[in-house]
Amino acid sequence: MTDLNRRHLLAGAAAMGAAAVTGLRPTVANAAVPQAGTQAPGFYRYKVGSFECTSINDGARTFPMPDKFVVNVPKEEAAAAGEAAYMPKGMVTVPFNPQLVNTGSKLVLIDTGNGVANLEPSKGAVGRTLQNLQAAGVDPKNVDIVLLSHLHPDHTNGIRLADGGLAFPNAEIMVPGKDWEFWTSEDNAAKAESNPMMKNYFANVKKTFAGLESKVTKYEWGKEVAPGITSIATPGHTPGHTSFAVASGDAKVLIQSDVTNIPEFFLRNPDWHVMFDTDPALAQATRHKFYDMAAAEKATVIGFHFTFPSVGHVEKDGAKYRLIPSAWNPTI
Repeated sequence: MTDLNRRHLLAGAAAMGAAAVTGLRPTVANAAVPQAGTQAPGFYRYKVGSFECTSINDGARTFPMPDKFVVNVPKEEAAAAGEAAYMPKGMVTVPFNPQLVNTGSKLVLIDTGNGVANLEPSKGAVGRTLQNLQAAGVDPKNVDIVLLSHLHPDHTNGIRLADGGLAFPNAEIMVPGKDWEFWTSEDNAAKAESNPMMKNYFANVKKTFAGLESKVTKYEWGKEVAPGITSIATPGHTPGHTSFAVASGDAKVLIQSDVTNIPEFFLRNPDWHVMFDTDPALAQATRHKFYDMAAAEKATVIGFHFTFPSVGHVEKDGAKYRLIPSAWNPTI
């Protein structure tokens, strides 16, 4: 049995350093092939009964943790949780993963990502949904339904192309009625003038949906909004925030968007309040209700902000929860 310990590792590192000094370099250092410098396309297919589903990676943002990222605990405590989750010191990483569901009769895209207009400004960090749909062999013109969980920018801005045109020109756009009512209210927008983040959200909804009223269908909770896809009330993050149960035959998955914004924080600390929630106390109650249900059912959970490919299970851990990522399946 090999005894690999710290002494052996340090000795190996020293030997490598000596080789570099004396010219006895490892063979790999002489590789003539240039480095690629790019990632592979980001899509992952999985089956739900007869449905073929595809997790589409829109990218991920890494940014300095705001002082009030978690509004009900000291920043030091939130920062320590980030480090415990192996995030860069003082930083937060948020992934974005829309879901494509091919029911056989309808092609449904659940949420659209940050939008291709953000691809270049973010230096490729976000806005990758269209290029990854293309890599997965999907023509955006063939999307029948764009199904939105709520109206925050990272879920809606992918509706538009960089020039303002429609990314999914033939799709019906479905929005939760309660969210539409809230974010299109002039009275609510006026009340948000003193809150820069909320003010931006209201302005973004107005800009994104300008002229699209005839293409928008408002849906209710507890209804089948597309074949095999049922809306689930999960308010708090926004007034109309919605999750979905996708079912075919005996198989079912739960698709949640911002019930948990970042699992490393808000599964392990479900009573923390994230700065993006419209009603933090309601979001907290929803988080427990949703994940208690998912854990009891042993359901597969798909998370918009889970690490790609965003497929896993959520287990109870006392008063907390933990995410168990599903193994990558090379077959569908």
